[in-house]
Amino acid sequence: MSRIILASQSPRRKKLLEQIGLSFEVHPSAAEEVIKHSDPQEIVEDLALLKAKDVAHNFKDSLVIGADTIVVYQDEILGKPSDPQQALSYLQQLSGNTHSVFTGVALVKTDKNGAVERTTAFNEQTNVVFSTLEIADMKAYVGTGNPMDKAGAYGIQDDLGALFVEMIEGDYYNVVGFPLNRFYRELKLFSPDLKLFSE
Repeated sequence: MSRIILASQSPRRKKLLEQIGLSFEVHPSAAEEVIKHSDPQEIVEDLALLKAKDVAHNFKDSLVIGADTIVVYQDEILGKPSDPQQALSYLQQLSGNTHSVFTGVALVKTDKNGAVERTTAFNEQTNVVFSTLEIADMKAYVGTGNPMDKAGAYGIQDDLGALFVEMIEGDYYNVVGFPLNRFYRELKLFSPDLKLFSE
């Protein structure tokens, strides 16, 4: 396989794939994200596949990786906050409660003519428990600007948002934005010739 393409502009996903030694290029999708389902697992798989297919038609004989992450609390999707007030509202909802993080990943293989040859999509769920937060801490965190580009208005990695997380159940990297363990297992099935470990 000549090229691997990451159809995401997320610096966190880029860093995680670099961490496992994958050689890839970044070409973010410009597709409009339209939610067609109510089930979080279907939503993230659908959006991940949408992004991967959107980018795939530009690349021949390539593997395109799409991904999408959402935060769900009491059946409500908490996306990236539109303003500081919404970020604070999200954190107040999550304070002292358990929410779920869903990440969908799609793999799209194109042939030598650039046509889609094969696709697969999967999702991973991690439950996250927040401790009870003080309003001053939430406001101070929102004031840093860090929550504004993150689903659920917090980041668990390299971020003060990690201080709010009391416990997680599931894959930590899924909360960061890309479930590395599941990705590796699915990748081995989808592209058996692609080796991450040198022999």
